[in-house]
Amino acid sequence: MSTKMTIIATKGTLDWAYPPFILGSTAAALDYEVTIFFTFYGLALLKKDITAKVSPLGNPAMPMKMPMGPKWFRNIEWNIPNFVQSIVPGFENVATGLMKKTISNVGVASIGELRELCIDAGVRMMACQMTVELFGYDHNAFIDGIEYVGAASYLDIASEAQINLFV
Repeated sequence: MSTKMTIIATKGTLDWAYPPFILGSTAAALDYEVTIFFTFYGLALLKKDITAKVSPLGNPAMPMKMPMGPKWFRNIEWNIPNFVQSIVPGFENVATGLMKKTISNVGVASIGELRELCIDAGVRMMACQMTVELFGYDHNAFIDGIEYVGAASYLDIASEAQINLFV
């Protein structure tokens, strides 16, 4: 009997997109049966075009390293207070650009690449049908091969899993 794992993905920001796909693809590589249930803002990770951004607001632990400029400048961590982040126009776009540059610089796979790894490894991807309806999404906005299910269907799978994660 193989190990079964489920993950509930509820967030659609760039930083929160990594945990379900990294954990899912890693577990699948270890021959786990993996199901990821996407609900609320996590549904954005199933869209054909992933437009996830970093949301530094409400995340005071997020360090901002500047990957440009003189070498001495690149290693400075900038912990920018939330109130500054909320009043600076375009701060979210700057933070997203810096995060994507850092991800690229260190060779970490993109969200799209990790999602594709999950698909190739047979990770079962489920979209919460109630949330799809709540947000008025069209099924055509999402990638092929996902299942649209209710909470009861997810819970049936989770009840048989040895590992259940909420991210």
